[in-house]
Formats: sequence, C-alpha cells, structure tokens
Amino acid sequence: MSYNFSEMIDRRHTNSVKWDVAANELPMWVADMDFRTAPGIVDAIKRKADTGIFGYEEVPEAYFEAVQHWYATEHDWAPNTDWMRFVTGVVPAISSAVRRVSHIGDNVLVQAPVYNIFYNSIVNNGRHVLSSDLQYHEGQYDIDWDDLVAKMADPLTTMMILCNPHNPVGKIWTAAELKRIGELAAANHVVVFADEIHGDITETGYGYTPFAAADEVCANNSITAVSPSKTFNVAALHAATLIIPNENMRNIVDRGINTEELAEPNAFAIDGSIAAYTTGAEWVHELNAQITANKQALTKLIAKKLPQLHVVTGHATYLVWIDCTDVTTDSTALCDFIRKTTGLFITAGSVYGGDGHDFVRINVACPAERLQDGLDRLVAGVTDFQKA
Repeated sequence: MSYNFSEMIDRRHTNSVKWDVAANELPMWVADMDFRTAPGIVDAIKRKADTGIFGYEEVPEAYFEAVQHWYATEHDWAPNTDWMRFVTGVVPAISSAVRRVSHIGDNVLVQAPVYNIFYNSIVNNGRHVLSSDLQYHEGQYDIDWDDLVAKMADPLTTMMILCNPHNPVGKIWTAAELKRIGELAAANHVVVFADEIHGDITETGYGYTPFAAADEVCANNSITAVSPSKTFNVAALHAATLIIPNENMRNIVDRGINTEELAEPNAFAIDGSIAAYTTGAEWVHELNAQITANKQALTKLIAKKLPQLHVVTGHATYLVWIDCTDVTTDSTALCDFIRKTTGLFITAGSVYGGDGHDFVRINVACPAERLQDGLDRLVAGVTDFQKA
C-alpha cells in the first residue's frame, strides 16, 4: 500500500467526539475513522492556512466540477453541475428539505433499522415517522415491497428518506431496487431524499448506484446528498453537495438552504473538498481494501470465538451490523455491560428502530492493531455477559 493505514494515532484530548471517553475505554461506535485523511487534503488545508486570511468565501465552479469529476470517474455518473448546490452538511440539508418539501403533520417514510438522526429531522420538524421496516431473514435484509407500496400510497406520505447504501445494515441497493422505489415514489407523489454519504465506502469488488443515476424517473423526483465527510474522515470541514436534477425541486430546496443559511462555506471546506475529489481516488481505493480486510478479520474471529453472534453480510460502509439474538434481545443491556466490564464502546442497535434491539453496530475503520484490541474486548464482554 502507498498509504499508512496501520498508524496508531492518539486522538484523546483533541476535542474528538468519538474519543471523549474514559482512559481505559476503546470507542468503536460513531461513524468516524481513526485513519489520517488523504495527504492531498492536508496539503490543501495547509496552503490555505498559510494565506493567513479567512474572510467570507463563495463556492467556485471548480468545486462543482470536482464533484462531477468524482462521480463520473468513481461511480459512472456525471451529474450536471447546474444541478448542484453546496450545503454545510447532509443532516442540516435533510432537515431543511423536510421543511420545504413536506408539510407539518405529513408522513416521512424511512426503512428501519436506519440512521437514527433521520428520526430527529422528521420529528423535530413536526412530521411523522412512517417506517416500512426492512425484513431480516437468514442473515440478509430485504424490502417488504407490499408494505412499501401501502405506505407510499398513504395520502399523508409526501417524502421518503432513502439511505443508499444503507446504514446500519451495510446493504447496497441494486439499480433494479432503486428503480422500483423510484417508480412507486413518483406514482404516489412522494419525493425521495437520497442520503448517499456512505456511497464511496464499498468492499473490494463492489460499487453502488446513485439513486438519481438509476433512471430518469428517479432523477426527476429526487434530492441526492453527497459529501467527502465519511469517505475522507473530514466531517468537521462541514461540506456537502445536493444534486437536484428537477429545476422546480431545485428552486424549492435552494430557497430553503439559503433562507436557513446553509450555503456559506468555512475557510477550508472548498479547498479541502476539491483536493479530496481530485487527488484522493487512490487513497480511497486503498482505504476500502483495508476496511474489507478488517471486516473479514472481524467475521472470521466471531465465527471462531463467538459463534453465538452472526455478522450480517453488507458490502458497504465501515460499520458492521451484528445479530445478537442468540445472546439477548436487549442489545442496549449487552452494550452497557460490555462497556462497563471491558471498556469497549459500541452502539446498541435499538436507536435505529425496527428490529435494531437484536443487533449491535461496530465501527471497524481503524488500524488492525486497534481492531484486534476491540475484538478481544468484545469476546471477553459477550462471554462474561452470558455468564452473568
């Protein structure tokens, strides 16, 4: 490898949300990697810092061209730069779109178990969460199409937040699945907001299809959110892009992000993002190879030492979804016990809704040495939990 994904970086006392833990604790919870970001990004930020001037910034065309370049070369989709709008984050953009596209009292459709902050964006804005739960069977998740059809057809359902690829289960939706979702949404006048923040993190040999790239129906009835934040571990840059092919939809969303002051970049957002999208491809490819190896190591160890747990097969994200039903149906109690007795901090699946209470989520985006420490603690914690 050209890049060092084995470096053990001490992130304690750096204002890191992830590492704000006790001295003996190992955090493997929030979606934040322990790898140093791509060198091109660091160099771009250093050059910007050297100017010594950090006044108000605008978003140049070069930013949108960099986004277009990345999606054309990495995902075989070259969205028109006129469709793009800069925003300071995917979650603020989701909340803004909820306010602009739906009305108070409407249903916003999700597919639980799903990223828990979606619920906040819906409920905090006076809308109702309506979930068409994914169906878990023999280690895999699938869409319950009959249920989705019925909930799309509910007159109060006006918006769907699609997680593509899906967090936390790691599923990559096929083009056929996306087309079917798009057809149902268009037929029922349901706008699809596709959160594709994890789209670049796919296992070796796998790729993902952007929702708007599936077909024209999907493109014309959707808002897509992308960002370098998860891919390059630069969440604090606060940079994301909305891609909205439909002009009327774009104008509606555009009014919201400007009214709510979500379109002004910080001093490093533009330079860092352009560097990510124009110089970071090789780094991401090597990152994905490391994450693939880490997932394989976790799966192998669990099969050998914790056969009562079952790893859900998912080919995207650096988050692993693990079935604990042979140990407990209260994953919160399990996670609390593991943290208390071993210091390993992982996420109880109950926060994601649906059948999440039967699962835990583990972040494996870390050096192999740190991963092994986490796995050793997991084995000890689960073993002791069963004895307690």
